[in-house]
Formats: sequence, C-alpha cells, structure tokens
Amino acid sequence: MDYAESLREGRLLRRYQRFLADIELGAGEIITAHVPNTGSLLGCLEVGQGARLSRSSDTTRRCPYTLEQIQVGTVWVGVNTHRANALVGEALKQGAIREVSGYARHRPEVPYGQQRSRIDWLLEDQGKSICYLEVKSVTTSLEPGIGLFPDAVSQRALKHLEELRDCVVHEGARAVLLFCVQRSDIRVVRPADAIDPAYGRLLRAVMRDGVEVLAYGVEPTRTGILWGPRIDVHCP
Repeated sequence: MDYAESLREGRLLRRYQRFLADIELGAGEIITAHVPNTGSLLGCLEVGQGARLSRSSDTTRRCPYTLEQIQVGTVWVGVNTHRANALVGEALKQGAIREVSGYARHRPEVPYGQQRSRIDWLLEDQGKSICYLEVKSVTTSLEPGIGLFPDAVSQRALKHLEELRDCVVHEGARAVLLFCVQRSDIRVVRPADAIDPAYGRLLRAVMRDGVEVLAYGVEPTRTGILWGPRIDVHCP
C-alpha cells in the first residue's frame, strides 16, 4: 500500500479525547491531528516519540492531519486501524493470504449476524462457498517479539468473536479472524489475558468451535506499508 504522498514527521506531545493528538513539527510548529484508533495504544504513546502524519486534501476537515505511525524504539508502528482492512483487501486481491486464497469475490463491510454487524470481508466463490473474515489491528507489545490483542477491554471485540462462532455453528460457514500486526518486530501474537481476560477466554472457546485464527505482519514506512509474513498465534 502506497500513501498518496510521503508522510510528514514530527514528535508526539500528547493524545487526548481519544481521537486527538498534539504533534510538534519542525521549527516549533504544533498541530492537532486526528487519531483513527479507538484503543488505548498501550506502549505507543510516550511523549517525544516520533510521529508520522498524512495530510488530507479535504478542506472541510477539522483536522487536516491524520496520525498514521508512532515510533517505538527503532520500530515504526501503524496506529491507523482503517489501514488494516485496506491492507488485507490488497493482500486478498494479490493472493498473498494463502489460507483464504481461491475465493472469486471479496466484498467489504457486508451486514451479517443476528446483531447486524458488518463483517470486514465476505469471501465468496462460484460454488457459493462463503468465508467470513474479521480483521483486527495489533499494535501493542509489552515483551520483545510478542504482540498482544486487545490493548484495552473491548465489548465490541467480544461481540465479533461471538458472531464469528455463530457463522460456523449455525450456518456451517467458514469464519476467520485475522490479526494484522502493524509493526515489524513481532514474531508471535497472543491474547492479552492480563488486559482483557474475557477476550482471551472467548477466543480460545471459539477456536475450539471451529473459528480459524491467523496473523500476518506488515512493515510501515514513510511512503507506504509493506505486506509481510505470516506470524504464529499462540493461544494455549
């Protein structure tokens, strides 16, 4: 995935009201950027960390800048959760996710389930086989090489697990949860049991019921985001 133009760099001053961050650019210029992430961004919000921003051409936007990446040590972490779905869409088109390749049609944001949520990707083939694909963005790492999800207690994430299980149990369909790891220093993904133990318990339960769980890494750069290798999911 390529950005429309190279990201502008600065340093993080603070995040507040969840969706706003103050960023210092060159020559002491301070701007407010939109933060497209509902999570806590645990481990990614130290004052003074490097920040990369995209700028919208939409003149009606309150915040022309969007926070795209945060530097954690020597690694850049993609914090724009909307990029994860788009990245997976590109990978599906290119056949880069071997485990779900072979479906002729990839439809985004399709209503499904008893609670009428929207599945990130509905995969269909000519034989009418269906796969429900839910994407989750992973940004948190509290130990070297280990990515954690979620980064805060999330009722919404629990609901998505339940709906994926319903697809398998009640429809006989295929359901896949894909962790898109938006940093290049992760070798294994685990449920964040210490942060949201209910999520970890339910994840293990839906896996026993037939929901498949995958993880793939990406590498954020200043000019775009590179699709990376499959990553192990450790969920004992």
